[in-house]
This record gives sequence, structure tokens and C-alpha cells, in this order.
Amino acid sequence: MSRFVNRKSILSVLVALTLVVAFAGGVFLRGSVTQAAHASSGKTTKSVFCSKLGKTIQASSGAQNYCFGAQPNGSANVRHSLTHSFGPNVDAANPGEDVTPSGVQAYGQSEVSVAASGHYAVEAWNDATGFFSTCGAPQNKEELTGLGFSANSGASYTDLGGLTNAGCNNNVYDGDPAVESWTTGGKTYFYVASLFNCNSAAGCTSDPRSHLAMDTCVASGKASSATLTCSQPALVASSSECATFPGPPPFTFCSFLDKEFMSIDRVHGLLYTSYTEFGFTPDLSASTDIIELAVCDIGNGALGGTPAAPVCTNGGSGSALAPAAPYLVVANTDPAGCENEGAYPAVDPASGDVYVAYEHNWASALFGCFPGPQSPVQNVMNYIPAGCLTLPTASCGPAATNAVNITSLQAAFVPGYNRFPMNDFPRIAVSDAKSTVSMVWNDARFHIGGDILMQSMNLVTLGNTSGAPVVLNTDRGGWHFLPALRNVNLSGKLNVSWFSRASANTAITDVTAALDVNARSTATPSNTLVTTVPSDWNAVSSDIVPNFGDYTDNYTINTASNTPGSRDFVAWSDGRLGIPQPFSSVAFT
Repeated sequence: MSRFVNRKSILSVLVALTLVVAFAGGVFLRGSVTQAAHASSGKTTKSVFCSKLGKTIQASSGAQNYCFGAQPNGSANVRHSLTHSFGPNVDAANPGEDVTPSGVQAYGQSEVSVAASGHYAVEAWNDATGFFSTCGAPQNKEELTGLGFSANSGASYTDLGGLTNAGCNNNVYDGDPAVESWTTGGKTYFYVASLFNCNSAAGCTSDPRSHLAMDTCVASGKASSATLTCSQPALVASSSECATFPGPPPFTFCSFLDKEFMSIDRVHGLLYTSYTEFGFTPDLSASTDIIELAVCDIGNGALGGTPAAPVCTNGGSGSALAPAAPYLVVANTDPAGCENEGAYPAVDPASGDVYVAYEHNWASALFGCFPGPQSPVQNVMNYIPAGCLTLPTASCGPAATNAVNITSLQAAFVPGYNRFPMNDFPRIAVSDAKSTVSMVWNDARFHIGGDILMQSMNLVTLGNTSGAPVVLNTDRGGWHFLPALRNVNLSGKLNVSWFSRASANTAITDVTAALDVNARSTATPSNTLVTTVPSDWNAVSSDIVPNFGDYTDNYTINTASNTPGSRDFVAWSDGRLGIPQPFSSVAFT
């Protein structure tokens, strides 16, 4: 999420809100009838936040879901000539499941995250079925976060509908999924997180805070008898700022949490989540955006958490108006007002140190920052020593920071992509074998359609290992964007995947990967084609924005039973069926 320049003060925005109409530009809002009925009774966090979305701020796909609900959406058949070394492409969802109880077919399951352990895998996605379903729908169809489960190493998936949430009349999952996995004590756990906010469609007005929440899911059994059993939502993080106004009528609004991603410290039993909190200054004169880190005890014991029942430090309290202080502030609001978004974490498995990267000056670079001078667009890496990550509160913050100037694609109108602006968010992974932390992103410095660049840094000091970023894509034409990177293989090497187009004049889109990449190499590695069929995104019907998401995902697992030792799962939004679907494919590395 990000804010544009020339932003009004919070107070002036609130005054302007008295003129806001529940239906704007014909856009369908989930719960718009309920919202209109409550419009005269007071403002809400949703009305305050959403009135600025697309005007003075930009936001993630999950935030678009939360505010606007379903949104409506000719090219040459040009493809890459790369070798295909991945397995079959598998749809993790079932389009036949995406039908509401009243019989409405939904069009849009996109923006994916995947994790795997042993022979189990879980893929999650934004699910447009939730726009048209009410609380209590079969398979939790009212949730905007769906998931699929595989018990055969990704060869096939069962669409489980939406995340479990018995309290859907209050808060619901609003998309932007992140998935992590952990096998411990003979059991395999999947942690599936998303935005989690008040369900206005059900008339919820009790909790103005914004949340991040997750289901803890336990996999068991084999083959057709395998099951995935998910818990009720556990709050991972909640708004740290709320302001109450006397009215008339009185109302309370709170900061908004956006774009969460997770990483596990398996040695110490801790689950970390990075995100952006969009709030306001104490005098309400300006907006803020802070990169934060939350932590959950999933087996450490210091907070009483277990793998099946995590306990998180800043998940909020039972009081709807009680803000929850963040566990750790990674980066405060930029003094010049240039926006920070797209935070992404990685844990060093050897030391327990945490690294968090994010994009600085996203979207605000299009029109200038406020109130200060414009700064370069950068991807910023932060090193947080394990010694700082004490419980229940962190004792210190980042000990080192390194920023890489980038040439951003944010002003690009990518053909067939129904979202503006494009992002350049970094994805990162730690390699103890190479003593590096690496980040990858899309960048237009060498080619206007973007390349996938990699910058590796030394652990702890964050000194660059190469004088310039390394180009990962062998094809230097077309478009390359939204890369994915999560972890390393048994050799300590990286597996990176991304959306790719062989021509700049087409919406024909594939997924390409660079496997077994040495983080310290300065040479462009070989590439392989992931997709067996391309997607023409100019010919895909979608109820959701963005139609193929803000991100893709990539997850490598290492087990002694694998041959040659590591298995790489790539997940992406695919349009080959004429609607966005969450696909996956697997390769050995």
C-alpha cells in the first residue's frame, strides 16, 4: 500500500467524507447496502480508509478486496523458446467450487502463496467467491482467502473453499494470503495468514481495528485419506493507532495493516510476519506508513504457544478499541513522506537472525513525496540480530541497513494487467552456505519492459557481494515482473521464478524460472519454462483487481528422500481457462 503526494490531512479527509456516497462510479461493494444503511450512524475505519484508496493512496489486492469488492476487467501468440523442465501445471482450485449458494459463478482466484513439507503442500489465494457469499456459506465461501491441499507432493490439489472462520459475522479474511509450513513432533503444520477485518456485509460495527490473522492447519494421512484440519483465526497483529471523534455522530477509526508475509525460525519455534501499518500522526495532520514485524510463539514456549496453538505478541486484546503496540518497528515513516510498502522477511536458519526488505518510495515516486523532497526509489534490506528478538517485546531494532537504487516499473501500464501502479517489491532468501542474503525484484534500468535483478549481500554487514545487480532472465525483450524467492536448496542455492513475456506487444504470459542460482555469481544463469500453456490476459474474465495478483510465490523444500535432494514449488495466477486460477508446478533441483 502507498500514498500519493499532496495528501490532505486526516481531518480534512474526514470532513470530505460527509459527502462520500456508498456507490462510487458503479463499483460493486461487498456489503454496500449495509454500508449505506449505516452511513448516517457514523464513520468507520473502512469508510475513512477506503475513501482515499485510488485517490490519495494506493493499496494491495487485499485492501482492494476489503474496500471495493468485485471489480470488472487482442494480442499476438508469442512465447518463449525455453526448455521446459518442470512437472505438469496443476490447478490448485476447482472452478466448479467457485459458485455461491445462490448459484452465481465467481470469476477470479488469484494472487497466490504456497508452502510445502514432505509430501504435503498448501496453496492459498484471493477468492472472488467471497464477494457474493454471506457468512455461513458452505465451505466458508464468504472468506476472500481460499486454499487448496495436496497430499501427493503437488501432483494434485483439493479445493477446500475458504479459510475456517466461525466468527464471520464479525471479522472476515480479506485476501493477500501468505503460507508457511513446519514439520515438528511428527506432525505437519501449515500457517495461512491474510488481512482480517470487520465484515460490513454482516453489519459489523464492533471492531474498527484492522488485523492480520491466520489459521493453523494440521495435515494428516496419505493419498485419498489425507486431510487438512484448520483452526479458528488467531490474531497475528492489530492496529496500533485508533482515534475517536465526538461527532455528531461519534465514530472511531484505526490504522490499516497491509501486505503481510511470513518466515519461520524452526530452531527456536518462532513465526515472524512483516507488514506495513498505515496510520496517522498524533495531531492527525498527516498519514504515516511504518514497516513492522510481528512474532508468534509456535513452539518456543516463552509465550505459551505450541505448533497447533500459536500465541502472538501483538495480536490485540479483547477490547475492540484497544490498539496493540507492534512487536518491532523495522522502519519508521520517511520524514519526506515517501512511502514504504511490500515488506518481506527471511530467517537465517543457523543464527535466528531476521532480515526484512521493502520498497521505498513506491507510488509516491510518480508524483513526488510530501512534505519533503523526493528521494530515489529503493529496495531496502534490514538486518535484525537474533539477540534483539526477545519476548514478549523486542529489545532493539535493525543493526544494519543497505538500500539499492532501482529503476521502477511503477508507472508502467502492463498490457492485460488491470492494476496500476505496478510494484517492484523485493523477495529475499538467506543462504548460510554462501553467507549471503539475496533480494530479487523487477527493474527497468537495462530494458523498459523490466528485467529480474538479483543483489546479494553479506550476512550481518549487508555489504554488496557484487558491484552491480545481476540480471537473471536470459531473454532481454518483452516483459519480466513479479519475481518469487523464499528459501534455498540443499546446496544453498536459490530458485527464482517470475512472470515473463517474449514480446513487449503482447499479453501472452508465461512463468519462467532460474534454478540452482549461486547467490555470489555475477553471470546470468540459464532459464527454464515453468508453464506448459501461456495465458492471454487480455482475454481473461476477472471479478478481482489485480486480475493476476500483486505477487507470485516459490517454495523450496529439502528432504533426504528427494532426488537429487530439493523440490521447488512455483505458484502463480494462471488464465489458461479464461478465468484467473491458482496454478502450481514442481521441479527437482
